[in-house]
Amino acid sequence: MYAERKRLYKKIEAFTESKVLCFVTGDRQNLEIQIAPDALDHFTEHLDRIGVTKRIALVVYSRGGNTLAGWSIVNLIKQFCDEFQVIIPYKAHSTATLIALGASSIMMTKQATLGPIDPSVNGPLNPQMPGPNIMARVPVSVESVSGYLEFAKSVGIQSESEVGKLVLDLASRINPLVLGNVYRSRSQIRMLGKRLLAGHMTDQSKIDKILDFLCSESGSHDYTINRREAANELGLTITKPDDVKYKVINALHQDYTRELELQTPFDPNVVLGAEQEREYSFTRGLIESIPGGSTKFISRGKLRRTQIPVGPGQIQDAAEDRRTFEAWKHD
Repeated sequence: MYAERKRLYKKIEAFTESKVLCFVTGDRQNLEIQIAPDALDHFTEHLDRIGVTKRIALVVYSRGGNTLAGWSIVNLIKQFCDEFQVIIPYKAHSTATLIALGASSIMMTKQATLGPIDPSVNGPLNPQMPGPNIMARVPVSVESVSGYLEFAKSVGIQSESEVGKLVLDLASRINPLVLGNVYRSRSQIRMLGKRLLAGHMTDQSKIDKILDFLCSESGSHDYTINRREAANELGLTITKPDDVKYKVINALHQDYTRELELQTPFDPNVVLGAEQEREYSFTRGLIESIPGGSTKFISRGKLRRTQIPVGPGQIQDAAEDRRTFEAWKHD
């Protein structure tokens, strides 16, 4: 809980000689949240309370999210400090990796991982996801679209007319406006990465090498990059916590893991147990600092057992989720 984490933040501030911010977007199965613009105002509140200072260290745990939100978070933090550091206890993937690129140094534990920064486009025009939820959409990976066209070329499809047919076929399956966003996102993510790295790195060939790998050469969005590869292969400025520092960082990770129940999949039937209905409140994300306290992303509502038709004369037991609140809230 926050009282225990506050004690750990004080220890991290002591050994980093910095002010500490913690940002967690939980990846609890079926209750995941992502880095998004709605966090920015709350970052501002914490930073206003911290004030302008020499150094800020951001502890981050996230599977990713909106790339422009990540870009904005880095630039906002840098308005309040001369030096920006990132501490990664475990997962900092996709947009969280992009945030780390803006740091002059990245402290990674033995289990910490970065990931590719190739974004996925998701919106109402995306293809419908198979299943009962007609509103669910399939994310379209920027690099998957590029990989499809590269694959076609690798098997001998070279002429403009053949490539044109492939594009038309792709546009018949994925809305052309989504494909346009894919192209724009691919250009944008590289531009953002380059500008973040250029803030503390002058070797252009080194910047290009990092971005080539993170944007395309890693091969899969699920690829993970440990601290050895981040330092030796990519050339990022990686620091390793000693045993004392590691225990503090790991204790912090374990604490928010327990509060957000990150290792327990959300199952409405398990929450309901033997009851017909039950109110719930789940913490799904954190923005915390010592001066600013704890800001939590909370979902509240009521679960109720019900039945839904699944075919002629057939019904299936289900759990209805009547959500009444879902937002960041200062605790």
